[in-house]
Amino acid sequence: MVVKNIDPTIFKAYDIRGIYPDQLDEVTAYLIGRAFVEKTSAKTVIVGSDMRLSGPQLKEELIRGIIEQGADVLDIGLMPIDAVYFAVGILKYPAGIMITASHNPKEYNGFKMVVPGIDMIRGQDLLTVVENLPSELPAKKGQVKSLDILDKYLEHTFSFCDLDKIKSFKVVVDAGNGMAGKVIPLLAKRLPVKVIPLNFELDGNFPAHPSNPLLPESQEQISLAVKEQGADFGVIFDGDSDRLFFVDETGRFIPADITLLILAKEFLTREPGSSIVYNAICSKIVPEKIIEWGGRPIRAKVGFVNISMAMKQNNAIMGGELAAHYAFRDNAYADSGFIAWLILLQLLSQDGRNLSAIVKDFEKYFKSPETNLEVHDSQKIISEIKKKYQSGKQDELDGLTVQYNNWWFNIRPSNTEPLLRVTIETDNKKLLDEKHQELTQTINQLNNANN
Repeated sequence: MVVKNIDPTIFKAYDIRGIYPDQLDEVTAYLIGRAFVEKTSAKTVIVGSDMRLSGPQLKEELIRGIIEQGADVLDIGLMPIDAVYFAVGILKYPAGIMITASHNPKEYNGFKMVVPGIDMIRGQDLLTVVENLPSELPAKKGQVKSLDILDKYLEHTFSFCDLDKIKSFKVVVDAGNGMAGKVIPLLAKRLPVKVIPLNFELDGNFPAHPSNPLLPESQEQISLAVKEQGADFGVIFDGDSDRLFFVDETGRFIPADITLLILAKEFLTREPGSSIVYNAICSKIVPEKIIEWGGRPIRAKVGFVNISMAMKQNNAIMGGELAAHYAFRDNAYADSGFIAWLILLQLLSQDGRNLSAIVKDFEKYFKSPETNLEVHDSQKIISEIKKKYQSGKQDELDGLTVQYNNWWFNIRPSNTEPLLRVTIETDNKKLLDEKHQELTQTINQLNNANN
């Protein structure tokens, strides 16, 4: 079967994502539905979607592709991404597809695809199948039915915390006009917590702010609301609600690797000696504290798919990364923003201190936000940097990491753009400024020399 007008760039390293309808349209969705069944041989596929404006159109054609390829569809409706993980990983349905573009701008949409074990079907792996679909369709079509998993999903989410140990809090929750606006009210009904809601209306236009919580313009509203309301803390979700960031009582955003540590301490209390997975650009305070608490730190490549894979390989009890994905072994190694939220409520209740005081224990080092530098030849520059900094301890788990006694850095190429991503951490602020300037200047000079 010859497939025309398919944009190969939407088939990413982890999922499928592109601008609707220029890159990703109904025809492509139909072919992806067929290809997913062809690749997985699944007889039944769970399908869920978030509130993005193009979701209904893409869903209709995705489902048509699935059933014409002979598989049945169980439609779970408007749900967060971790509901699809729950259906496949915990309820053991054969496969699942979530229609979402996560935290991308409103013009984007896409598909996250999963099979049992929460093994992700990578977008790149599906492209060849799409391009080589047989012309003939199976004689027997599948059927479409609705499936209500909401109550079971909520019970599973609550199973990670002890409701009797959660105290009364005032919490600002910014749903970002995403799926948290549907789920948080259902969770809050059973909690002794006063939720101050921001942007709970499901709206794929994202009228309040972008869906990406990391953008400064996304953080202003919740930071101000926490301070104005005198809240104990705040939490902000992205569109499909798999990522969340915490905001302390002063309105300050908590780095996700510090939140990972707070969660890790709780899980190491529950199961001493367990493995905890973190990614290659997390602060070095993460492995230091995990070892101090008797745990086993496991370092993985950046990306939730890699975190989940490392967790399975090491039977880790949980894992997380700077992008604010937190995954849990007993959640089929999948991430869930809502599970992380409930666990933190219990932790704060038992600790008794403000979130800022808890975080202060882990603020030992100084780390730059990830810097993106446009380059022409990532691998050549990495090779040159490797030579220049050969006096440091080096590894190539993800790009290049070089460690010295009082600082370290990581440079890694983007999967989709001509960019080098740079992360630096030091023992003091002055050294951070110096090394950030030194490294960025070196990379820019090498890039110019290579032109």
